[in-house]
Amino acid sequence: MGRNRDLGKRGEDLAAEFLESAGMVVLERNWRTRYGELDLIAQDGAVLVFVEVKTRSGLGYGTPAEAVTRGKTERIRRLAGMWLAAQSRRWTHIRVDVVTVLLQRGYAPVITHLRQVL
Repeated sequence: MGRNRDLGKRGEDLAAEFLESAGMVVLERNWRTRYGELDLIAQDGAVLVFVEVKTRSGLGYGTPAEAVTRGKTERIRRLAGMWLAAQSRRWTHIRVDVVTVLLQRGYAPVITHLRQVL
C-alpha cells in the first residue's frame, strides 16, 4: 500500500470513529462501482448521509476541503443515486457531508465535519 493510500485509510478510520462518537451509525465503507467509490455511508437518526472523507498531511496543497471539487461532488451525487437504487429501503431524508482530516506529524489529528455540502 502506498503512502497516500495509507494516509487515506487512516483518515477514513478516524472519520468513521468521529462520526460514530457523534451518534451516527456507519452503514458502509468504501462502496465501490466501476464509476467510483463512496467513502462512508452513514445514518444520522432518520437521515441517510453520504460522507466524502478528505485527508491531508499538510496544507501545502490547500486545505482538505478544497480537494472536494465540482467534479467530485457530481460523482458523489451520481454514485449516491446508484447506491440508493440498489437498496430495498427508501430514505426520505438524505444529505452529503464532508469530513476533513489533517494529520500533521507531531500534532493531534484535526477533524472537521462539514454538514450538507450538497
